[in-house]
Amino acid sequence: MAKTVFDVVVIGAGAAGLFCAATAARRGRRVLVLDHAAEPGAKILISGGGRCNFTNLSVKAENFLSANPHFAKSALAKFSSQDFIKLVEAHGIPYHEKRLGQLFCDDSARSILGLLLGLCRQNNVTLRLSQNITEISHDSGFTVKTGTDLVEATSLVLATGGLSIPKLGATGFTYEIARQFGLAMTPVKPGLVPLRFEGPQWGWMQGLSGVSFESAARFGKREFREHALFTHRGLSGPALLQISSYLPESPEAGELTLNMLPGADAIALLLERKAARPKAELKTILAELFPARLAQALLPEAQQKQIIAETPNKQLKELGERLNALRLRPTGTEGFAKAEVTVGGVDTAGLSSQTMGATKVPGLFVIGEAVDVTGWLGGYNFQWAWSSGFAAGEVA
Repeated sequence: MAKTVFDVVVIGAGAAGLFCAATAARRGRRVLVLDHAAEPGAKILISGGGRCNFTNLSVKAENFLSANPHFAKSALAKFSSQDFIKLVEAHGIPYHEKRLGQLFCDDSARSILGLLLGLCRQNNVTLRLSQNITEISHDSGFTVKTGTDLVEATSLVLATGGLSIPKLGATGFTYEIARQFGLAMTPVKPGLVPLRFEGPQWGWMQGLSGVSFESAARFGKREFREHALFTHRGLSGPALLQISSYLPESPEAGELTLNMLPGADAIALLLERKAARPKAELKTILAELFPARLAQALLPEAQQKQIIAETPNKQLKELGERLNALRLRPTGTEGFAKAEVTVGGVDTAGLSSQTMGATKVPGLFVIGEAVDVTGWLGGYNFQWAWSSGFAAGEVA
């Protein structure tokens, strides 16, 4: 079995791992990146509809979920979204801003992967793909065994991500190795994931797949105002994906509220329309506020041709209350197969917020999605990959 020696071994050729490797190698460290996949950066390439929402103009610790809400602050300060934007601009990658400060490549997500691989080549990072890691041990340093090689290094960086999108190769590898070295875990669950519904609350939604509308989804004190989208089995779209990360591990244990007319008093609006256009059908009024299929689904069969002047105010108030505060209790989610991220992971209590290093295992680092730091939709998870990767790469 061939034996090679490096200063740093990074396991995981995704966003966090590649950026960490390039950062460490820039300091003159001999760096090896190992991955079980045949190609690097699979999640980068599918992200943002293939255009990679690589960061956000405004990134704060408040944009992340964690058992320790302050943990992300240090890494985000060391390498900010502005720092990554400068890197993108320096490499001549054209980009544009979408809603809410979200930045996407003009062309392809391959531009971002190309940037990372270019930095790795420029700094002489060794990349070995299709590697089956069979054992990791620790004495004075770390020893990593694969099917064909034995690698020794003084630092080991775990960057294989979470459980989301297993078809792209996601596994619980980092969790297993973290536990091996005595690091605690917080419970994990799918995040940024479509919600499923059954029973009566699903009945009126059937047939609406593909219909979207502006909304505000609320759970507890957290609210996100963005589009909602009906699916074949429930609801998705940015507003619902965002709120899904905050729901309990068993989604049916949490009731969320969906405002289908955010920024408007639906009761007042319906009463105003009644006074101004008494001969209009109620479904016509709703069709001016919502897509036609949704407007029709919001009314029972008996009310489909009801004239608004003939609709009692009590009935309009009940409808208005529902439009502004539709109460929904999911029966589940689409799981890790459709989740964009994993909520939870390696407990930050065992890591340094300055370096991402394990406090009780010198030389061991955990970065990216595997850590209990989960970003909102909108480029925040990529920024955590850059920031946490940079923090570890600066000291590994």
